[in-house]
Amino acid sequence: MERADVLVTARALAAEVDGPRAPALLDVRWALGAPDGRAAYRAGHLPGAVYVDLESELAAPPSTAAGRHPLPAPADLQVAARRWGLHAGDQVVAYDDVGGTSAARAWWLLRWAGLQVRLLDGGLAAWRRAGLPLEEGEAAPEPGDVVLPIVRTGRAGMPTAEIHDAAAWPATGVLLDARAAERYRGEVEPVDPRPGHIPGARSAPTTDNLRPDATFRPAAQLRERFASLGANGTSPVAVYCGSGVTAAHEVAALASVGVTATLYAGSWSQWCGDPARPAATGAD
Repeated sequence: MERADVLVTARALAAEVDGPRAPALLDVRWALGAPDGRAAYRAGHLPGAVYVDLESELAAPPSTAAGRHPLPAPADLQVAARRWGLHAGDQVVAYDDVGGTSAARAWWLLRWAGLQVRLLDGGLAAWRRAGLPLEEGEAAPEPGDVVLPIVRTGRAGMPTAEIHDAAAWPATGVLLDARAAERYRGEVEPVDPRPGHIPGARSAPTTDNLRPDATFRPAAQLRERFASLGANGTSPVAVYCGSGVTAAHEVAALASVGVTATLYAGSWSQWCGDPARPAATGAD
């Protein structure tokens, strides 16, 4: 996978939207503490974009055993994709207003399901900086008829790790923790019941993938960053975060420089829910 397979600029997307085969646009506004982005979506979104609810459409119900944002069943994701108006052969672009850190969940899930999808580099802020139009209200697309390849064949398009895989990963590969460094060190834990990190994991905050304007760092900088963490493609790489959302952004950043990474979707919220799993603290 190359950068152009992962990211599209605001200007390039605007040209595609005005072209003969406009991509389907998914607005995935979500944040910890403010999970419902529908009001912000209605106040202004890319023309024709459909609001996607991360909590109900991009995740199964939470549980202690599975974590805060378990992967949805493929059939449920297909129902949601049809509700968004997706058809076979559609190009898809997902965006948010936080540098792609929530939209990446849609990017990863639809790639996992076998579709082609990109992230709007810089999100809504980049679109606005380019002076491009927004529309208010709520889009109501005609229902789609897409059949997700994962539903048809049972084969996933992106690799995943289970909790036992994450436990064993550092022995043979590189396990990256995409949360903020202070959460990794166990100094604070605002969401989950236990602080710390998976033993052997390396701290790699998702926010370091981005420039101050919320666009992805240049490829050379990302390669250097990940190489310093041992994630240069020579060893298997897996990524986790709090609940499998921002870790998808790290998978996208790695993919943009040609490094395939596995998502541990259960992430820390699943790991720390099992009292038998150890929690490391400090800057390993």
